[in-house]
Amino acid sequence: MSSSFDPSLSTSGMRPPLASADAPSMADSLPSINFGFEDLRNRMAQFTARFDAFIERGRKQVLEERNQFKIGLAELQEDERMKQRDIEILDLKSQTHQQTLQKEAAEAAEMHAAISSVTLERDSRLAKRDRLKQQIDETQKAINQKLEAQKMHARYLDAQARLNVPELDFWQDYLCLRIEGAGREDRLKFVYTHLLEKDWEAEAWFELGTASRDYAVFHTRPKLDREALERELDIVNEDRDFGAFLKRMRKLFVDTMK
Repeated sequence: MSSSFDPSLSTSGMRPPLASADAPSMADSLPSINFGFEDLRNRMAQFTARFDAFIERGRKQVLEERNQFKIGLAELQEDERMKQRDIEILDLKSQTHQQTLQKEAAEAAEMHAAISSVTLERDSRLAKRDRLKQQIDETQKAINQKLEAQKMHARYLDAQARLNVPELDFWQDYLCLRIEGAGREDRLKFVYTHLLEKDWEAEAWFELGTASRDYAVFHTRPKLDREALERELDIVNEDRDFGAFLKRMRKLFVDTMK
């Protein structure tokens, strides 16, 4: 505890020292002063203890906060790592899904192309079938028309044959001609003999087609000039004078063989 200062004890009120040796010294006469060092020391010790405790608490708090920060940072890093892993998994799933979509799109495109190809092939076959049916119908119609024409021509030839048998006999004798089959129902072979004075055995012949109204010559021996032959056919198909045609054909063979 600090002592109060008494002004009565100041040096201005001091008595001079005694002269004798036994007299008390001046120091003895000084008043005792209590500065309170013990109290100050105790208070300083208490302050130091409180300060050390404050520092210790602060240090512990800083350590705890640092540990908590490290733990939080580790948790954040772990969360970030987990999130990064989740992102990688999602990216992998997204890539797989994208690849699956691309594969499905390619398969769908391939399937559409195959369907289009099959459809085109089917349409082509249907069109071809329709064309073939039309051609078959047209061919059958043409065959029927040709058969009818052949029947009419056969009836005509039959009627003409009945009328012209004497005439044909005359032309065969007159032109040294014989009539043979040519291996087909609609063809006749006309063979001439006695064409050359030097070789009466030499023969010449031609095959005449009778399938239609207009006559046609398919083969000749010897070979005749085609233009001359066509002229003779045009004449006989126009005037229908078959006897005159046989006579002109003999002349063509004679001129050719000479």
